[in-house]
Amino acid sequence: MSVKPQSQPKPSKATEGKAAEVASSPVKTPKVNAAKKIDPVVPTVKSVKGEKHKKPKMVRDSFTMPEGDYAHIAALKERCLKAGVSAKKSELLRAALNCLARLSDKALSKAITDLEVIKTGRPAKN
Repeated sequence: MSVKPQSQPKPSKATEGKAAEVASSPVKTPKVNAAKKIDPVVPTVKSVKGEKHKKPKMVRDSFTMPEGDYAHIAALKERCLKAGVSAKKSELLRAALNCLARLSDKALSKAITDLEVIKTGRPAKN
């Protein structure tokens, strides 16, 4: 059984002129701002009316670290201020996590093994 290809209707003379005008007019392309690139994984627009964008759940935690490491945080905060950026401790820690996540397994294990081992838990009250 053979199938005939469908023939395309011929454009009328009225639509032919408009098609020529559209084809000859310059095409406007939207300008894209490089600073406004959006991660395709994270939805930013409500997809369904009434559906709200859920914020990630925040978790509070506490930890112990040597005074030297705590001093590093203060020094990094000062560097950020000199660069014109205000950074909180939690923002510095989150930035460090992002940097560690980009390391290879070998580099990550070296960074962890280079750390001083500390006793976990709360320090004793004096």
